[in-house]
Amino acid sequence: MTKEKKTGGLAGVTAGQTALCTVGKEGAGLTYRGYDIYDLVDHACFEEVAHLLLHGHLPTQAELDAYVATIKANRRLPDALKTVLEMIPASTHPMDVLRTGVSFLGNVEPEGDFSNQQKVADRLLACLPSILLYWHRFHVDGVRIETVTDDDSIAGHFLHLLHDKAPAALFRKSLDTTLILYAEHEFNASTFAGRVITGTLSDMHSAVTGAIGALRGSLHGGANEAAMALISKFDSPAAATAGVRQMLANKELIMGFGHRVYTTSDPRNAVNKAMSKKLAAEIGNTVLYPVSEAVEKVMWDEKKLFANADFFAASVYHFMGIPTDLFTPIFVCSRISGWAAHIMEQRANNKLIRPAAEYVGPGLQEWLPIEKR
Repeated sequence: MTKEKKTGGLAGVTAGQTALCTVGKEGAGLTYRGYDIYDLVDHACFEEVAHLLLHGHLPTQAELDAYVATIKANRRLPDALKTVLEMIPASTHPMDVLRTGVSFLGNVEPEGDFSNQQKVADRLLACLPSILLYWHRFHVDGVRIETVTDDDSIAGHFLHLLHDKAPAALFRKSLDTTLILYAEHEFNASTFAGRVITGTLSDMHSAVTGAIGALRGSLHGGANEAAMALISKFDSPAAATAGVRQMLANKELIMGFGHRVYTTSDPRNAVNKAMSKKLAAEIGNTVLYPVSEAVEKVMWDEKKLFANADFFAASVYHFMGIPTDLFTPIFVCSRISGWAAHIMEQRANNKLIRPAAEYVGPGLQEWLPIEKR
């Protein structure tokens, strides 16, 4: 670990090496294994991106067909896990459901030898939507769904399980695009947490469970849910402009703006913003997109804060009929590809991650018997 100017939260500190991703580098805002995110969004499907991250290269058609078949074959949940999901209260946050589901899966399907890591990664990539939506449909709709569908895409599978029907092509493509955008982001908090756990030679399920726990926190995941709560309060751009200005005057925290790494813009935002506009027109919603634009303008004009990937993702998901409390879990269904790739990369050249701390407590003190304290 290299030493740089002391800052909070390890900002500016290089904590390791990765061949998976660059964030905010000159020439491209975000790349996965050297591929610009915009090229991947325009030309690839999420399964190709997952293959790129986990196998190190974009697949040939034969490799992609085989990979899709593998994912489809891993969607079914064991009965014991279904029982656990039914026992989790309906009031539980879905992120906690995923955390518990992955941890329990590690009990009934342990990784064992690390040579099985690719199989575990494929299994988690395939069944996280099944875990989430089996629990959701059981507690919200009172039905026990079959978690196997014929849809070749993870995005289509997710929407099929949620709505009990194959999705429209635009919805499938839109969700697939957000999965690509969220797949990987270098040493973010959840990924680094997963690598720290991996560095102890723990199993993949433990590392992913820890990563989910880190993403659960509102300073990392959940900004899209907060953005949805915000834009839902306003019925017009004028109301949004006035309301957000008042929130700023009250020094209220407004989620979905700014980024720890990016300084001028989040490259993912332009894609989500364009999708939001297109979906709004498709379903005939004339409020949420203009309101979102108004909020974005106020935040830039007043605070010079740009919208990050989460802000317009909120309306994208809402327009597809996805409940707000499932927004952050979708992040998990995507980022598992990056997390698993980082776990494999950490294992390939592993060293225990144990940084030093600067002690700021009291100096050496004299021990006193209890009656003299």
